[in-house]
Amino acid sequence: MKKEATSIRLGRQMMVSSILMALTPLLIFAFVLFYFYNFAYTEKVVAHLEALVGRHAQDIDTYLHEKLANIRMQATSYSLDDLRGEQFLRERLEALQGIYVGAYSDLGLVNEEGRQVAYAGPYQLVRADYSHAEWFHQAIGRDDFISDVFLGIRGIPHFIVTCRIVRDGRPWLLRATIDFAMFNSLVKDIRLGKTGAAFIINRQGEFQTERRAETSIDPGLLDSIAKQHFLNNNAQFREYQGEGGKEYFLVSVPLKSGDWVLVLQQEKEDALVELYRARWVAMVVLIFGGAGIVFTVVILTRRMQRKIFVAEQEQKIMHKQVVEAGKLAAIGELAAGIAHEINNPVAIMVECAGWIKDLMGMPEYGGEENLKEIRETLKEISIQGGRCKEITHKLLSFARKTDSRVQEVDLPALLEEIISLTHQKARFGNVTVRLEVDPELPRITASPTELQQVILNLLNNAIDAISKKEGVIVVRAAHQGEDIVIDVADNGQGIPPADLHRIFEPFYTTKPVGKGTGLGLAICDGIINKMGGDITVESELNVGTTFHVRIPAKTQSTPA
Repeated sequence: MKKEATSIRLGRQMMVSSILMALTPLLIFAFVLFYFYNFAYTEKVVAHLEALVGRHAQDIDTYLHEKLANIRMQATSYSLDDLRGEQFLRERLEALQGIYVGAYSDLGLVNEEGRQVAYAGPYQLVRADYSHAEWFHQAIGRDDFISDVFLGIRGIPHFIVTCRIVRDGRPWLLRATIDFAMFNSLVKDIRLGKTGAAFIINRQGEFQTERRAETSIDPGLLDSIAKQHFLNNNAQFREYQGEGGKEYFLVSVPLKSGDWVLVLQQEKEDALVELYRARWVAMVVLIFGGAGIVFTVVILTRRMQRKIFVAEQEQKIMHKQVVEAGKLAAIGELAAGIAHEINNPVAIMVECAGWIKDLMGMPEYGGEENLKEIRETLKEISIQGGRCKEITHKLLSFARKTDSRVQEVDLPALLEEIISLTHQKARFGNVTVRLEVDPELPRITASPTELQQVILNLLNNAIDAISKKEGVIVVRAAHQGEDIVIDVADNGQGIPPADLHRIFEPFYTTKPVGKGTGLGLAICDGIINKMGGDITVESELNVGTTFHVRIPAKTQSTPA
């Protein structure tokens, strides 16, 4: 269950890592792309707004200068005496109204005292007094003048254009009233999107066109815009936040030589509607793309998990087969010694059987002395047969142990059994094997078959490494902290330093060709690592080698 949980956790980690590795570049790319696209598109919209407002400002300026030029033409084309005649003035007004339909409301001639001496129009303004009017004081000192929008005597919004006429050193003003409704329509028709609307303010931030409901701007902001253009005649752009948290774009351009400012206001969301639409499309594509990536990663990860699971099962089977092969190799190494050990009791048994046959062929076979010898011979046969049985039992017991399941192991008994299997091989090699076990050594939880395989391989290698007349191998087992340490030390020829780092590699061996497969230590290393331990080696040439096998103790409450 623990391995399955680890496998599931590993699969999830792989899945999360793969998703993050796949989505992170996509998200970074999308963020960078949107950032630059947002910047570029906003600049493009602002440039479009500035160009649009600039064109309309030119049109409005052209309209105002055209009306002013018309009045100047009247002032320069006709004499002052002609212009003082109301009938003549009425004919001039009708002519202008015929050419510029709806543009002019009236015409008037004003003397230097501000008294209107001639008038043509729909209002009763003959002899009207403008001496106290602000526009009069501004216009009397200029050749041409366009006033701000004001109510005046007639009480309705309007503005005038004037041209100064000097006669006998005295100034006169020919003035015309421009139809406010028509002028206002020029600005009112400037629309952009759903919320883009234009208006005109003067230097004091006062509206010079009809104020719409959607142009609810703070007066302080309007005053700031007007003052800014008084110092700078270039088109300007700004963003501001209105009531309700809505964000707006404002583009302003000066008119009438900086006396007026044309302002276009539009909601930011409306101005950037295509950008927001592209943003939503990108988000949808990103979400579906991300979902597709996640789905693909999940499918591929699960497929990979299944392949890994199958590979693990195959690896387990292969591991068992390799361990079994190593075991058979170890049995092969023991075979010669065990065959010789079995051969001795068998030879005794054969000799005893021949002796009995000889006794039975003697004439005095039935004597008491012969019967006694037969009994002793049969006893010897029984003893030697028991020896053979014990030897073969140990060998078969080792050969048949293929169960690698973890269970409680009596380590001292296991070590004694392993040493007994190598007794004959050690005797032939003139090697003494000693066992030193800590009396307080607890039971351990491990696979007895795999542990037996490890120790037997180490013992066989130690015996093969000893070429002295009197070799000694010491097998120690002690409890160190939370681990059990098993040492297999010999006084053999040692391992060259250049070979120490390779001895656990598969198929690497220092034995002569035909004497080893190079799998023994690799199998031992794999088995101990699987148990959660490790195997290390210390060696010195012509002094000896010690292998240290460290495995978790996992002590039990019952004594060993």
